[in-house]
Amino acid sequence: MTDEATISRGVDERLADRGMGELAEKMGMVITELTAERAVGTIPVEGNRQPIGLLHGGAYVVLAESLGSMAANVHAGPGRYAVGIELNASHSRSATSGLVTGTCTALHLGSTLTTHEIVLTDDQGRRCSTVRITNMIREAR
Repeated sequence: MTDEATISRGVDERLADRGMGELAEKMGMVITELTAERAVGTIPVEGNRQPIGLLHGGAYVVLAESLGSMAANVHAGPGRYAVGIELNASHSRSATSGLVTGTCTALHLGSTLTTHEIVLTDDQGRRCSTVRITNMIREAR
């Protein structure tokens, strides 16, 4: 079940069945928008840094993969689910404080595959990372 502190009203109905997952919750992820076409969420830099004080590159990827997978699962609809099959990340800047925001946009919403691009920015709106994820849609058993 989801925690109302981590997701905005309206988004909670889409996550009620599956939740966000243990890792997303441990990282302090907040989802503010969730549709098949667009998803937005944040993570705090504090608590997710590597030893030299930069947001861990894997944290960017966790936020991006979470947003892309959640959006793909909204697109999949009842009786189906999406699983990630490919992910590509390019880090271009480091965040050292504040929040990182991920904005996920659908590039392709097909019957068996989805592709989303996620742009991750710091508090100043500067791009820190660009991620692309492809999800395969499967029938629930």
